[in-house]
Amino acid sequence: MSKKPESRARKAASGLWRVMLRAPDAATAAAATDALDGLAAVSVFEERPGGSWRVEGLATAPPDRPHLAARLALAWLRFGGAVPDLSWEKLPPTDWLALNQASFPPIATGRYFVYGSQHRGRVPPGRIGLLIDAATAFGTGEHATTRGCLAVLDHAARLGAARRVLDMGTGTGVLALAAAKTWRRPVRAFDIDPEAVRVAAHNARRNGVAQFVETRRSAGYRDRAVGRGAPYDLVLANILARPLMLMVRDLARTLAPGGIAVLSGLLPQQVAAVLAAHRLCRLRLRGRLVIDGWSTLVIGRGRSRHFRNFRKSLAP
Repeated sequence: MSKKPESRARKAASGLWRVMLRAPDAATAAAATDALDGLAAVSVFEERPGGSWRVEGLATAPPDRPHLAARLALAWLRFGGAVPDLSWEKLPPTDWLALNQASFPPIATGRYFVYGSQHRGRVPPGRIGLLIDAATAFGTGEHATTRGCLAVLDHAARLGAARRVLDMGTGTGVLALAAAKTWRRPVRAFDIDPEAVRVAAHNARRNGVAQFVETRRSAGYRDRAVGRGAPYDLVLANILARPLMLMVRDLARTLAPGGIAVLSGLLPQQVAAVLAAHRLCRLRLRGRLVIDGWSTLVIGRGRSRHFRNFRKSLAP
């Protein structure tokens, strides 16, 4: 019998290090995020509208301080000015999972209701319930990028249906579960992290859609398992700007004519570069949604056969 995701998370929670810096704006925050990319997790927070941004990273082993400082200095070359100071602290042993679950309230986005096992109420009438507990993989629904993707899925469900769906970088599987529950069709949920694959499969079983959701480890669109299901009418990719741009040619080959891709994980200063990379592969912007400063983009080639008039359904 496999262990639940929570068991492994509690064992790993005994030693964590936090790295933190403040960036003056969204552009420098994006550069700092890339510089800290090698840590176990990186988060970005806008401290006040139009003001500074706080960038935090978590490491499960003592961070290589000179290496991170050098990466940050290189990232800062194009901006000039003083490189922000990095602060470091060893966090006390804490059951972060239990703490996170206790502070994770249910979230309603469109037709979807994301909740944890600590929620004692019922799923509201007319909503699609998604049971997602905090775990070692990313994606419990509270982040603006996940909410943006769920909002786009809600719009898509009003306009049509997807026959072939791919969730690239699935994390906890929340988007794959939402698509499977919406259309009751096969969804492929892939991630480079084997722990995320395990968590997503566990969540598919808990939500009663294991027969629809195929979970597998994959390094990207060139994986044979991805190719076997191509072309896809709908691709979900809530990742980060850099991998989205690196994989754009592979996405173009994977997306069906008239299909759409939902891209998220983008700070304001990253949107133009991501769109430019996709335009080079003849993938055009179909819609954009901004939540708490994070952008979710809908791109496609030509008119969608399954989701007509998508641009009109999203706020500019």
